[in-house]
Amino acid sequence: MKHDIIEQRVGLLGVLTAIVISVAGLVEIVPLYFTGQVTQPSAGVQPYPALELEGRDIYLREGCYNCHSQMIRPMRAETERYGHYSMAGESVYDHPFQFGSKRTGPDLARVGERYSDEWHRIHLNNPRDVVPESNMPGFPWLAKTPVDGSLTGRKMRALRVVGVPYTDADIAGAAAAVAGKSEQDALIAYLQHLGLASKQWEH
Repeated sequence: MKHDIIEQRVGLLGVLTAIVISVAGLVEIVPLYFTGQVTQPSAGVQPYPALELEGRDIYLREGCYNCHSQMIRPMRAETERYGHYSMAGESVYDHPFQFGSKRTGPDLARVGERYSDEWHRIHLNNPRDVVPESNMPGFPWLAKTPVDGSLTGRKMRALRVVGVPYTDADIAGAAAAVAGKSEQDALIAYLQHLGLASKQWEH
């Protein structure tokens, strides 16, 4: 049998597997680069301001994505709970995007302005104060840790290289925009931003 020959030669199996994956990748991935829905921002989507950008980095650093996805699937159970399904154009400025599939906690794609800043402060300090059944850890040190703005402008400059349209004025004012803010302030600013652009098509 021909498949026996392939299975008995590990090198040949590896080469053929790589070829199959490459062809599948070309068929599935390459066309997306020519689709405006994937490569162009949705209406209302803007690059993260300096404070929200720092908040996003804190979100990544603390591993929030391990328990919270940012991808609402186009199924009734999902849209009734979280809102309009996620659109690719919402995430064109996210590097990397936070779609994910693991949900120990709720999806956060539409969490922006759903709760007050004070609610988020209490929740980040001790989640069980507002959600008694929560198993989320607290992050009280964020309130005491100032944002280091010395690299914010450089982050924006690096993101501009990959297509995020930050202006020279954005970059020049980045350090001042985060001065005196805590990491908790930055993370809350990021969370309050999530999904706001989608509100125009939710109703």
